[in-house]
Amino acid sequence: MTALNLAAARKIVEVTLQTARDHGFKPMSVVVLDAGGHVVAFEREDGSSAGRFEIARGKANGCIMLGMGGRAQMARAEQQAYFMGAINGLFDGKVVPVPGGVLVRDGEGTLIGAVGVTGDTSDNDATCALAGIKAAGFVGED
Repeated sequence: MTALNLAAARKIVEVTLQTARDHGFKPMSVVVLDAGGHVVAFEREDGSSAGRFEIARGKANGCIMLGMGGRAQMARAEQQAYFMGAINGLFDGKVVPVPGGVLVRDGEGTLIGAVGVTGDTSDNDATCALAGIKAAGFVGED
């Protein structure tokens, strides 16, 4: 198993933000969590709104707590809103079940963390997260 250390987390953040700039997206905020849900790195671009840390962390936290990416969580919420409501109750409202929350797996498929990105559309957030994860040598699952 490969660890999601600070150097790898910084690479994810760097490439995620650069991808957003390359596409002309709105200012982004990125959080990287380890497999235990602890913050390894966070960065908020100038112009991002004040609540972006909580949104990014909620996207990544949902991934860690449920073992599924944001896109899968959104599908689950659409099919079983009561389930996601209950989950948010269990986790004190700290799950944001939309794209932009991406699981991070190592080359063997072991879950090593999650990334949460917010600032543009959820689909654009996910695109940036996946680019950052790939650049760090990991596999993203949204």
